[in-house]
Amino acid sequence: MSKVKTRFAPSPTGFLHIGGARTALFNWLYAMNKNGKFYLRIEDTDKARSTDKAIKAIFDGLEWLGLSWEEKIIFQSKNISRYREVVDILIERNKAYFCYASENELSEMKKFARENGLKKTYNGLWRDKEPTDNEKNIKPVVRFKSPQVGETIITDLVQGEVKIKNEQLDDMVLLRSDGTPTYMLSVVVDDYDMEISDVIRGDDHLNNALRQINLFHALEWDPPNYAHIPLIHDSGGKKLSKRENAVGVDEYKKMGILPEAMKNYLLRLGWSHGNDEIISENEAINIFSINNIGKSPSRFDLKKLKNINSIYLKNMPKKELLDLVINLLNDSHDKKIIEDNLEKFKMILDDLIERSDNLKDLILNSNFLFDKEIYLNKDAENIIENSDKIIIKNFISSLNNEKDWSTKNLEILTKSFAKDNSLHLKDLAMPLRASITGNNNSPNIFKVMFALGKDLSLNRLQKFY
Repeated sequence: MSKVKTRFAPSPTGFLHIGGARTALFNWLYAMNKNGKFYLRIEDTDKARSTDKAIKAIFDGLEWLGLSWEEKIIFQSKNISRYREVVDILIERNKAYFCYASENELSEMKKFARENGLKKTYNGLWRDKEPTDNEKNIKPVVRFKSPQVGETIITDLVQGEVKIKNEQLDDMVLLRSDGTPTYMLSVVVDDYDMEISDVIRGDDHLNNALRQINLFHALEWDPPNYAHIPLIHDSGGKKLSKRENAVGVDEYKKMGILPEAMKNYLLRLGWSHGNDEIISENEAINIFSINNIGKSPSRFDLKKLKNINSIYLKNMPKKELLDLVINLLNDSHDKKIIEDNLEKFKMILDDLIERSDNLKDLILNSNFLFDKEIYLNKDAENIIENSDKIIIKNFISSLNNEKDWSTKNLEILTKSFAKDNSLHLKDLAMPLRASITGNNNSPNIFKVMFALGKDLSLNRLQKFY
């Protein structure tokens, strides 16, 4: 049995979007499940749109997800001579030809096809025609001689048997007039040269596969297995588009999503395994099968992603979580301030985790520990403005006289004061929370006051009362 080799082959024209990340994940899991190899190929022959920034974004996104690839990365822009070599072979075998059709001629062909309901837009004008002196100054393209009779069939591992009548196939361009290869040529050559056994990609490439397999046959090469997975749609059922509404994985990282949670969520988008929602990486490698990929598009659900993320957040070892948080805090806070308040942070960490479904919110919910000045949000301002100032001042006096500044005793004291003054607990707790944290929501306010200590808690209260 030959070794399984898969590849992820993005075009570096933008960020690594969700659909691309899932494609990479499925390729990686399949290779790992089969003890095979996973390769990264950068399809950068379109130099006008390919950027170094996009290449870095792809590398960073895959590394963040923990998808390791074989050391050698293939850049198509470095293989131009190989693609031309293959085209020469096809021309020699009468499987490809030079086409000198002008832009006007091609436009007329497309117009004719459109007006007559034809799928084939190129009429084969130069298929069996030799150039004359009239064409000597024209730089031709090279086209593939697609089969004209019968039908092309592929047996897709996800979609099943897919076929097309060969009379509908255009003679696709292999080399442009400037000598650069098209996607259709370079993909076939690279998949063969890299010995790719299985091509797992979006089903928007299904029509390409029907054309590419004919190129494999013309070169007398064995084609890989194909598995075309359904695309991801947004919550409204619209296809996620790299250029329109798809967010890159780097944005989810900034949002505070954990890579393990993202990987888990992407795994379950279009791939089924009973009712299990939380699947570890090791388990995913052991159980992943192309047979479990469905044919219908999946809908991206941010709420569900956040829910899975909250589960991973709660189960993450505290030391690992602290390291992550400290790294993120370093981006916005002085190192000494972080060190001075880290123990306070640890004291309320469990409460922060319960109230947060991502790292970003966890840090936002803890900023009152690290900020020298408390800035009130609008709700906190309203709470303080509408509170009974005299009652709160009297309560602050009670707090000032309190010797036992423990979480339990602070709660007992507050409840007792509320009862003695015919108040609800929230009549005290909400102004406490607003003035001490600057928010209308926070971890348990008595735990917060204990963590901050008596002097700092009273200092913040007295700023507003």
